[in-house]
Amino acid sequence: MQCFETNCKFVSRKDAKALRKGAGKPGMTVTEPAEVYHTNGKRMNLKDIGEFGFIEKITRGCLVRPRKVVKSIGDDTAAFRTDKDELTLLTTDLLVERVHFLRNTTSGFNLGYKSMAVNLSDIAAMGGTAREAFVSIAVPENCSVEFLEDLYRGMKHLAGEFEVNILGGDTTRSMSDLIINISVTGSVPENNILCRDAAQLGDIIFLTGFVGDSRAGLHLILNNIPADSEAYKALFNAHILPRPYLGEGKFLAQQEGVHAAIDISDGLSSDLGHIAKQSKIGVLLHADKIPVSQYLEKFCREFDFNPVEYALAGGEDYTLVITVSREKADVVAKSYFEEFGTPLYSIGEISDLGKMELIWPDGRIKWTGPLGWDHFRSGN
Repeated sequence: MQCFETNCKFVSRKDAKALRKGAGKPGMTVTEPAEVYHTNGKRMNLKDIGEFGFIEKITRGCLVRPRKVVKSIGDDTAAFRTDKDELTLLTTDLLVERVHFLRNTTSGFNLGYKSMAVNLSDIAAMGGTAREAFVSIAVPENCSVEFLEDLYRGMKHLAGEFEVNILGGDTTRSMSDLIINISVTGSVPENNILCRDAAQLGDIIFLTGFVGDSRAGLHLILNNIPADSEAYKALFNAHILPRPYLGEGKFLAQQEGVHAAIDISDGLSSDLGHIAKQSKIGVLLHADKIPVSQYLEKFCREFDFNPVEYALAGGEDYTLVITVSREKADVVAKSYFEEFGTPLYSIGEISDLGKMELIWPDGRIKWTGPLGWDHFRSGN
């Protein structure tokens, strides 16, 4: 994950509710206003209310789906019942200040929203339904209670949209940086689970949405370029308010002929590389079929980037890439469009070459390797 975020204007709670009907729409830059608490005219820190006072503050609104929950926040563990004949999914993501975000240039709401979104996207990639979330944070002394409440407000907002309970977690002190760890459980019928190692020779490769927009949004943020146009706002929002494709992932897992899936977190080339490696196959991509938004095209013209190459290396779009048997590809694409009103983008096919190749419209074939994000590789 690569993400640095920036401040957004505050809007009313009424406007913030629009996120429930489609976060990241062009022109929408949203952070929900925080309630303000003061002690003697100063911003409140955790030492003013203590660990348990803080837990009391953030508990409200965490339980949105009480059915099957036996114990939530307030006991030594959470306890909940699970369904028979389903697999339990578990994912976790760690976000560290100065590695994944800059606290002084982001709102708590946006950071909380995105922290939850990246976990829900993992559940979507497996074709599952997200169920319960657990949030652990390590808090430095200079992080205010107001920021933390806003952080949880963003988490709860997105969790509530997908009926995900926040059942607990942990809080502790950090010596310098804010650290956020979220774990999410989910479930999926055993026969429907989508994995990276199930791609088959001849499969058609599809994307559920555009790629590269989030990377462009990050570029704007890191270079202090204001999001003062429709295109820049859309790219900015693609980075700070990513949409997890939970409904789409669950739908695709139920379709005959869908074999493998992964969400685009590290970049299209890198994440397809994971499928290729684990499935022991090759990938053949068509450059002119990779879906690039009109906003990214405008951005690339202005900054002299090749949009296809830019999209291949971009991360944190959280669209899904799936492989579908050639025989079922048209049926799956048609059903998907009828269900969601948006297309599946066919971008290539699974080959037996054992490598990833990119075919350009003029017939040139170029080998390409993973170009996306790697936490420990130099140059990121």
